[in-house]
Amino acid sequence: MDNVFINRELSWLSFNERVLQEASDSTVPLVERMKFLGIFSNNMDEFFKVRVATIKRMIDLKLDSKLLGEKPAKLIQQVQYKVMRLQAKSQLIYREILKALEQQDIFIVDETQLSAEQQRFVYKYFAEKVLSAISPIMLRNVDKFPYLEDRAIYLACKLTCANKSIEYAIVDIPTQVLPRFVQLPAIDNKKYIILLDDIIRFNIREVFAIFQYKKYETYTIKLTRDAELDLDNDLTESFLEKISKSVKRRRTGQPVRFVYDRHIPKDLLQYLIGHLELSNDDNLIPGGRYHNFKDFIKFPNVGGQALEFTPLLPLNHPAIHRGSSIMQTIDEQDVLLHFPYQKFSDYINLLREAAIDPTVKKIKITLYRVANNSQVISALMNAVQNGKEVTVVIELQARFDENSNIYWARKLEEIGAKVLFGIPGLKVHSKLTLITKSIGKQIRHYSVVGTGNFHEGNATAYTDLILFTANQPIGREVEKLFDYFENPFKYPVFKHLVVSPQFMRKKINHLIDIEIANARAGKQAWIMVKINNLADREVIAKLYQANNAGVKIRMVVRGICSLIPDQKDMSDNIEAVSIVGRYLEHSRILIFCNGGDEKYYISSADWMSRNLNARIEIAMPIYDPEIQKELKFIIETLLKDNVKARVLDVKQDNRHIRNQYPQLSSQMFLYEHYLQLLNQSS
Repeated sequence: MDNVFINRELSWLSFNERVLQEASDSTVPLVERMKFLGIFSNNMDEFFKVRVATIKRMIDLKLDSKLLGEKPAKLIQQVQYKVMRLQAKSQLIYREILKALEQQDIFIVDETQLSAEQQRFVYKYFAEKVLSAISPIMLRNVDKFPYLEDRAIYLACKLTCANKSIEYAIVDIPTQVLPRFVQLPAIDNKKYIILLDDIIRFNIREVFAIFQYKKYETYTIKLTRDAELDLDNDLTESFLEKISKSVKRRRTGQPVRFVYDRHIPKDLLQYLIGHLELSNDDNLIPGGRYHNFKDFIKFPNVGGQALEFTPLLPLNHPAIHRGSSIMQTIDEQDVLLHFPYQKFSDYINLLREAAIDPTVKKIKITLYRVANNSQVISALMNAVQNGKEVTVVIELQARFDENSNIYWARKLEEIGAKVLFGIPGLKVHSKLTLITKSIGKQIRHYSVVGTGNFHEGNATAYTDLILFTANQPIGREVEKLFDYFENPFKYPVFKHLVVSPQFMRKKINHLIDIEIANARAGKQAWIMVKINNLADREVIAKLYQANNAGVKIRMVVRGICSLIPDQKDMSDNIEAVSIVGRYLEHSRILIFCNGGDEKYYISSADWMSRNLNARIEIAMPIYDPEIQKELKFIIETLLKDNVKARVLDVKQDNRHIRNQYPQLSSQMFLYEHYLQLLNQSS
């Protein structure tokens, strides 16, 4: 850590520790606590695949740079220390949850704890479903050590012969085709669950039935690989083909983490490390008996509704009525949808309406991530079949969604949509939809601008905002941006939209400079920000400058926060909290006092260098006074949270704000707020 910045990797680990806190929170239902363990593990996997892989590349290339805030070799040591601490903490939390489940008569058992009836069940389940799905490899018979799939789990086996000679083998645990958790026959109203790993352990003699080993030992191992895409410069290939090939090559990325059962025998561990060509720099991490806790996201609820969050069904928006035209509603007023509190289906219905409306001629959309069975894609295909001109800008380099986006790009091309792949060198991360009507000689635009993906799955778990507007100057600027995607030769100029990489950084600096000038003139000056990540050092330096001028800055930062709040003579006017709760906070809201003429924006961009310098992002000005009030209400509600809010500070200890009464959980409060608004309108 520099004196004025927190390293982004260490700050991200602090965020994932907040996720782990939810797993340890006794007020969270037990099955949900298991799911938070799964989210923690999945987050950690992606962290190693992306961020740790980047640090290792810098070390391998001998780039002794402080680009990351620390020298790479020192940073990797700090990361490893913190990861080891978090892994140990997660194991303790797992054991706590197991004890709490047992109080509910739910037991997770291993292969040594089975009753006679359960043993028969496990033996039959293995024979009928598991044996044919596994592919054991005897390591004595291979010239080259077998390839271990990224993030898959394996049993490393030590097999002792009668003459005491030792053999080693690898057995895959086929979680891609079989559930990780299997419910066993109940005993006296007590429910039992066994992991697939332990079903294989119980039947390990059957796996090696042709041999007569005297002793069988099995230990779970897992390898995480570099997820970076390496694109070649073959000019004969399309961008789609290059991405397709690079995604396939990712499977063989360099190892960045090796996790193993801490009880593994030393000889077997050394054999694996040697043949995998690992070193201490490859993050060798001793763990518990089970790995891939990401599977716990799908932990089954066998104990009733009380073990999960009470379902909160998405609400109707008061202005949108079933059976009426959404575009007519937008003609009358701007509409802001707030997910998951309100229905994402209103956006789907807007696309469906546009698909069949004879006056709609064009639909244009940017797609970064979409659901597996995407209703958005279905609506776009329907529009093509109804004779609409559909243009889809699809980002092929949306990390870990490349295969899905390649698939949908081809499907859309096949049906007749115009598919574009963005701007070379820039990711298209903006969330835009433009519907264009032609009524006689009149052209009318309907714009949709959002903070998150057009993804119905995410809309049930992520807090995001999308604005429907028939503001025609806005619509013309959205159309101008889509024209640029198609013909990226001259960058357009915008009066309303704030677009990166050309204009967003300048606009942010300009808005902060206005607050600085007003503070120095003795006028009211403040900034309110809700954002996912704050890591860009130039923006942080500008916020420190505003702080020292007397600007009051209040921030809600979910993840990385490289700014250090509440430091004397540097950030003592800056307050920052993080909310981690039932939903993933994902919306981005910016509000500036502006001398009393307040400026409001929703945005697709975090304040990180990649968003401001290397992506097409949008910040959308909000002009409607009622929606402005709503945005301020959202941030102020989050800042009042004393249940799920944590203080962000130099200690990075994620201290809860729980010293005020009555208790206010912002996410639950907002749901009740929208429910009340709906009831008042009916």
